[in-house]
Amino acid sequence: MSDAVQVDPVSTPAVAAQPSVGMVRRTLAAFHYRDFRVLWFGSCTSSIGTWMQAVAENWLVLSITGSAFFLGLDAFMQQLPIMLFTLIGGVLADRLDRRRTLLTSQYIQMSCAFTLAVLVFLHVARVEYILVLSFITGLAQAFGGPASQALVPSLVQKNDLPNAIALNSIQFNLARVVGPLLAGGALAMFTMFGRKFNLNSEASTMVGMASCFSLNGLSFLVVIVALMSLRVKHIPPAAPKKLHEELRGGLAYVWQQSSMLALTILAFATTFLAFSVLTFLPLMAKNVFHQDVAGYTRLMAFSGSGSVMGAILVAGLGKYRRMGLTALVVQALCGMLIAGFAWSKILWVSYVLLFCIGATLIIVFATVASLVQLVVPNELRGRVMSIYMVAFRGGMPMGSLVGGFFASRFGAPPVLVCNGILLVIVASYFLIRSHGVREL
Repeated sequence: MSDAVQVDPVSTPAVAAQPSVGMVRRTLAAFHYRDFRVLWFGSCTSSIGTWMQAVAENWLVLSITGSAFFLGLDAFMQQLPIMLFTLIGGVLADRLDRRRTLLTSQYIQMSCAFTLAVLVFLHVARVEYILVLSFITGLAQAFGGPASQALVPSLVQKNDLPNAIALNSIQFNLARVVGPLLAGGALAMFTMFGRKFNLNSEASTMVGMASCFSLNGLSFLVVIVALMSLRVKHIPPAAPKKLHEELRGGLAYVWQQSSMLALTILAFATTFLAFSVLTFLPLMAKNVFHQDVAGYTRLMAFSGSGSVMGAILVAGLGKYRRMGLTALVVQALCGMLIAGFAWSKILWVSYVLLFCIGATLIIVFATVASLVQLVVPNELRGRVMSIYMVAFRGGMPMGSLVGGFFASRFGAPPVLVCNGILLVIVASYFLIRSHGVREL
């Protein structure tokens, strides 16, 4: 069963990344491919809008409810459809035109962003509406995510695949820096205008939030244009099996490959334990450091800056020996940093720790994702990546929900300390037992 997407010859340069090129050329190797460049810049713009919405939405939920539990619940509702439907999305990614699937996903997410903007602008936003829109957004991502993961390897040659994955991490985490700063600037600007025109601060902040959601909706137009301009062509499989048979084939492959199963478990454990740092950042900003929304966005910016630096490092290294061992060692370090951040009461120390947490996290994620993409055969890529995404993305909402439950009773810092220690334990287990990860 041949897979769906072929690389356009125009997009593939005659001189792909060579061993003798300098560090900068190796770091930017995937940009030699026209289609990858186009998609990267479109995705970066959309990711900036997404992070603007994430900051505004977290602050909106906290303003409406004042509850750590609802912060975790909102994250859970966005990720729940990914756990429920991504496996089906993976089968469809191996059957359907991946670009068209991605376009449909972008249209739905854009509609949700504009809907939330209208609700906030009209002062009728309620937490249950936010949760429903988060669920619909997650539903779109459940089908778009596997298509996106399976599309990227079709845009570059195999040797440049780790570099392409790392560059995608750079754009996503660059957006984590720019998006929160733009969101903080928009919220601060509308608060200032509100004071000038004698509006109360709550009304001004709501208008600022609505602007963040609107800009996110507009950002989807850029990635939609980028997807439409790709030159890849879809070739449907010659004799597609029944959906449940194809799904079972993907699950059987992961189960039989011990290293693939171990990487999938590792991805789930990492996101379950580590992403609570981002979920609880507004809570830490408000209750521990006594900061406003501008302080919260600064914390986000330091985390995002670290992630960009980590992704640049991975992009520069490209494909190398013992990538699995590197991921495990860095994951253990990340757990220690998270525990340190939870105990820190000094703001500048917390900035440094967040920067290092962001760097170590993205090194782990980009390295593990590269290993999965390098191991899986192309005809199974959509299904296997959907299984990986269920683990990777599924760990986020479950960790947020469980963490939010305990944080509402014991506070965020003790939960983060426990998560950091458990992350070290998980890394230590795979360092000792390996299950094929250490040797990759």
